[in-house]
Amino acid sequence: MKKNKILVTGGAGFIGSHLIDKLLDEDYKVCCIDSFDSFYDVNEKRDNVNTHLNYKNYQLHEGNIENKAFIIDVFSKFKPDIVVHLAAKAGVRPSVENPFSYEQTNIVGTLNILEVCVKYKVKKFVNGSSSSVYGLNESIPFKESDPLNLIASPYAATKLASEAFCHTFHNIYKLPIINLRFFTVYGPRQRPDLAIRKFMTKILNNEPIEIYGDGSTSRDYTYVEDIVFGVIKAINYYEKEYDTFNLGNSTPIKLIDLVRKIEIALNKKAKLEYKPIQKGDVPVTYADISKSENRLGYSPKTNLDQGLKNMSDWIKDTKHIS
Repeated sequence: MKKNKILVTGGAGFIGSHLIDKLLDEDYKVCCIDSFDSFYDVNEKRDNVNTHLNYKNYQLHEGNIENKAFIIDVFSKFKPDIVVHLAAKAGVRPSVENPFSYEQTNIVGTLNILEVCVKYKVKKFVNGSSSSVYGLNESIPFKESDPLNLIASPYAATKLASEAFCHTFHNIYKLPIINLRFFTVYGPRQRPDLAIRKFMTKILNNEPIEIYGDGSTSRDYTYVEDIVFGVIKAINYYEKEYDTFNLGNSTPIKLIDLVRKIEIALNKKAKLEYKPIQKGDVPVTYADISKSENRLGYSPKTNLDQGLKNMSDWIKDTKHIS
């Protein structure tokens, strides 16, 4: 059977490049769209796509999803069957400082992609959402059916808006859509501003790490290969034409306990510097993955200890230590 042609937005980034690794290994024709945003070192994203450029069934288009003419041009040439939309301006704390840039990329950009998907009759749209949409939800663990009315940051608001527009486009145009809510993804190629990589880098450089609050906030850290496994399952999910799934590890850990595990993975003690809780942060993320297990066949394989070891092996390469 002929394989679907898959377009991945944000395909040079952390999750996107890992997903494309897998898609190319499975002989899909893949089109990557990425703006190579300077939010962090662009050379890291260039490195992420270098091996992809060797595949004849891969193509790269550099441009911004806010530019609808660019999106139309790419779609008209590649004619994707499936779109996995991962391009986004990420980060809770930066969104507090500059919410309008998040609105442009995460809402306007998503709308552009959705409109062009309808125009070119895409068979399925997989939307990369976030656990941030649960906000200050007090019902633990977070279920896909929970009300989403306690948003805590502009970033979270834009991701919730993207889900709302996805449902709207499914309702009006019958575009098949799957929303995937990612829970604190980590692993090799992780962005340098995110906790695990930032902590590892600072510890290895003998710099203090900042602990916001008393260290009791907890996160459901999910290894990137498990996330990719879930995305592949969503690409091949046909039970419903519109659905939403949590992709997490369902084993949250407190921040201070995470630091202790990182110390073990690096075999080096951390210097701690306590700071006030940051605006927009939430006390806990915790995925109920029973729906994903039952309907998608999603099953995370990598526990935190193994994932941290894998990441420490990667980060000890000196080019990943600033």
